[in-house]
Amino acid sequence: MKKYILFLVLLASHFGYAQNDYLLGENYFRGGEYEKATTVFKKLYDNSPFNTTYLQRLITCYQETNQFVRAEELLKTKIQSNPSQVFLYVYLGYNYERQQQKETATVYYEKALSEIDKKSNYSGIIAAIFKNYSLLDYAITAYEKAMANNPKANYNFQIAQIYAEKGAFKKMFQSYIELIDKNPDYLKNVQRYASRYLTEDPEDKNNILFRKTLLRKSASNPKDVWNLLLSWLFAQQKEYGKAFIQERALYQRNPENLSQVFLLGKIAFENADYDAASQIFTFVNDEASLQEEKFEANLFLVHISIKTKSDQTENLFRTLFTAFGKNEATIKLQVLYADYLTFQKNNAPKAIEVLKEALDFSNSKFDKARIKLKLGEVLVFTGKNNKALIYFSQVQTQLKNHPLAQKATFKVAQTSYFKGDFTWAKAQLKILKSATTQLIANDAVDLFLTITDNEPVDSIPSGLTAYAKAELLAFQKKDQEAVDVLKNILENFKGQPIEDEALFKQATLFVKLQAFENAIVNFKKIIQGNPEGILRDDAHYALAELYHNQLNNPEKASEHYQKIIFDFASSIYLVDARKKFRELRGDTL
Repeated sequence: MKKYILFLVLLASHFGYAQNDYLLGENYFRGGEYEKATTVFKKLYDNSPFNTTYLQRLITCYQETNQFVRAEELLKTKIQSNPSQVFLYVYLGYNYERQQQKETATVYYEKALSEIDKKSNYSGIIAAIFKNYSLLDYAITAYEKAMANNPKANYNFQIAQIYAEKGAFKKMFQSYIELIDKNPDYLKNVQRYASRYLTEDPEDKNNILFRKTLLRKSASNPKDVWNLLLSWLFAQQKEYGKAFIQERALYQRNPENLSQVFLLGKIAFENADYDAASQIFTFVNDEASLQEEKFEANLFLVHISIKTKSDQTENLFRTLFTAFGKNEATIKLQVLYADYLTFQKNNAPKAIEVLKEALDFSNSKFDKARIKLKLGEVLVFTGKNNKALIYFSQVQTQLKNHPLAQKATFKVAQTSYFKGDFTWAKAQLKILKSATTQLIANDAVDLFLTITDNEPVDSIPSGLTAYAKAELLAFQKKDQEAVDVLKNILENFKGQPIEDEALFKQATLFVKLQAFENAIVNFKKIIQGNPEGILRDDAHYALAELYHNQLNNPEKASEHYQKIIFDFASSIYLVDARKKFRELRGDTL
């Protein structure tokens, strides 16, 4: 027993020393100290001649120190003693390649490939070694031979990655699709990796290749997974109507679950494709068997009606209250109705009635929070800022760390900003920089920068107080009053940082008031002003949209879309600008 224990101790000690030596050798190897690494790996290999890692490292060390003959002798001896290890032919071939003996190298590469037919269990190793040596065509051939010899083997993922390295994107996409054809469980992985080579632009070369490859596969071997991938691709390209065609086809073949269709509608809505979103939610409403699904679909249809300023919005609200009632289940609809009454119909008193009635229906603290948030907004709209802050603070306290509490924190900051209390507003906004809700975090950063970029220094007026007042007036739909306040800022704070923001804000209000020529003047002042101004691409895009949508001047619209494409490569408007420019040019998208 004592001898056995001693043996275990000595064995553990041996492995400990080997591990330490290996780490030392790796350190030398990665640092390019190949002579020192050679000594370490020679010792390790002599003690463990069956360890292929030590062998590979030793061969590389010989090659990096121009000891090609030693590497050749070692490999030939190894092949002679272990002829079944056919992957050694790749190492030997590469040893000749390092000596510019290409023909001899090719002989051994081909020998390794031919051995795959006899010993297919080494095929993956052979392919991986080829890939590590950047012998990519040989690696592809090895993987393909492996799959030909074993129909259950699936190396399409590895092949796709090699084609990506080669820049052969058409073959890469084909390999990804073959991978899914053999095993649909790879769908998510393929989406993740393929998305690296796709853009939002449907006319991007890679997007076209992927779409055509999918369509060919779908025609030759129809499967639901091709519809899923096409829907995913169209959604990436923000072509939600086309994505809906695929999702509808899937649902009609398996009418069990509307969740994917609903999710697509939500994404279309969030990206302001209201036509597609309306089609999708109308379909969900027609197909849904559960009242909850119908209600959620109709809630989005009301949102779309409000966004598109439909004259049927009021009737739609009445219809839905008749169908679903005023109760705890329809609180979201009641809150939305209050928002509509306030910000679209300028009827805040009626909105407050609706919200206070909704509070009586609500039992959930989350529903109460939603109602209180909207009550606070309505009170800000009516100028009762302090009362609004009470409601916002209640939500902050009662739902700590919840997204609704984060929204309440932003509302506290925004209301404090409107009041001119910039110090307290900044304190609240700092809390929100890491908000879990990205929209809240972005809004918080934007408002924080507006304050910090423009707040007074040494009590010298900067126009920020007046600008905050203008933003409050705009929030209250008092657009002309806001325009007048901004006019005073532009007269009294010319050349100061706040000038561009005031010009842009006033221009957007001019658009709402249909004073289009005034808006154009403001946008052009921003473009022609500070060449480093951060609002120049915003101004170009706003001008393009104005010429495109309101003034029916495609030539001028194209000019400003094109400016973004060529002069603002990092602009958030780049993809939309490129797409709209091509539409105006008459390209078939």
